[in-house]
Amino acid sequence: MVDFLDELETCIPALRRYARALTRDADRADDLVQDCLERAIARRGLFRPTGPLRPWLFTILTNLHRNALRSRRRHGDMADIDAMPELGIPAPQPGHLALAELDRAIGTLPLDQKEALLLVTLEGLAYAEAAAILGIPAGTLMSRLGRARATLRQITGGAHEPHLRTIK
Repeated sequence: MVDFLDELETCIPALRRYARALTRDADRADDLVQDCLERAIARRGLFRPTGPLRPWLFTILTNLHRNALRSRRRHGDMADIDAMPELGIPAPQPGHLALAELDRAIGTLPLDQKEALLLVTLEGLAYAEAAAILGIPAGTLMSRLGRARATLRQITGGAHEPHLRTIK
């Protein structure tokens, strides 16, 4: 039997990747993952090992992110002047521009669509697993994915459509 902490440790890279995609800020993402791990360890007695630990962790992380967004809306968000991009510095390669455009487009999506898209496309989760993490029916998840993909095609001119498909 796999130890709880060992299984928890194997999930950290996926949690960090998802948190970075959600927050678009490495420091904020690391804080989010740390909060998630602290909460999981503190409440490990609530985890019922009827399935893998990973979906439970993603649910915790998603809920913490939503709570942080609500709190930031109430208190306002601080802009780090050092993190602002330099104007007039060209991107090192054309692919970088396309990825930056896609990243900005994903950042404009409503949170519910963004969460669904990232869990399925970035983390490669099955629809049923992603729907369970978000606490929604699979049909609702598929609708959110469809709307997210359509919005991204519209914003980017359809240039990045292959990147938005799930590879299973």
